[in-house]
Amino acid sequence: MNAAGRMVTRSRSRGAGARPQGGGEEAKTLRRGQAAAGEKSHRSVKRHQKAQSLNVAYEASDGEKEEGTKPLKAPSWEPQDWRQQLANIRTMRSGKDAPVDQLGVEHCYDPSASPKVRRYQVLLSLMLSSQTKDQVTAGAMQRLRARGLTVDSILQTDDSTLGTLIYPVGFWRNKVKYIKQTSAILQQCYDGDIPASVAELVALPGVGPKMAHLAMAVAWGTVSGIAVDTHVHRIANRLKWTKKVTKSPEETRTALEEWLPRDLWSEINGLLVGFGQQTCLPVHPRCQVCLNQALCPAAQGL
Repeated sequence: MNAAGRMVTRSRSRGAGARPQGGGEEAKTLRRGQAAAGEKSHRSVKRHQKAQSLNVAYEASDGEKEEGTKPLKAPSWEPQDWRQQLANIRTMRSGKDAPVDQLGVEHCYDPSASPKVRRYQVLLSLMLSSQTKDQVTAGAMQRLRARGLTVDSILQTDDSTLGTLIYPVGFWRNKVKYIKQTSAILQQCYDGDIPASVAELVALPGVGPKMAHLAMAVAWGTVSGIAVDTHVHRIANRLKWTKKVTKSPEETRTALEEWLPRDLWSEINGLLVGFGQQTCLPVHPRCQVCLNQALCPAAQGL
């Protein structure tokens, strides 16, 4: 091969990625630049790998969530032994033979009446039940229904006759006034029906929170809150189902709703009312036959 050919061959052997030959200053500078670029590239790759590993860990955590793992949160307060206490009360109430089971609000309306009239009768029975035994409320409702219990019939009944029909419910004179006032509001503002919200129900004369929540449950089929009467209030405090002693049924309702699972809200009123009527009496509770005797804080002090 001649000299010109050898020169061309050496020139072609140095492509775009070939390393410069020789020890000149230009070659040294180029090598230093390549070394620096390589080190920078290596650091970039390491950062990228680290980011990737973090990303993979995060995605795995998400995957675990999708499989049912819930994020940790601070445990909320709940009473000691409440699940066993509740199970014992269910056992003691399994016979469903307390007055509330036969004469409660669910049994006081006319099942053959129209839905609107049934809802009105539910509300009226709740208004009568305040500070009154179930047997007395049921008797008053029977007398009212015998005359045709509707908004119109109540408004057409004079106060004296209405008082005679509902006597001897507790505070019957006040209830005559409240029933007339509420019935007039229902006729004027609700076309003879009852409101479908707790806020509107408690705005009616003679209707309290317990009545409103029960009306929502029985009349509208909606669980809006726990209905707390004197029985539920008493038993919740005896079992220490409230963080601190509560002084009113409404305070007890708020305390119970803070921890009691919502799917138990509709059950708790009837369960505890019957338990309070038969076993956990206001005076001289029958602790000796109660399955919760060993678990009840109040029983330990008796």
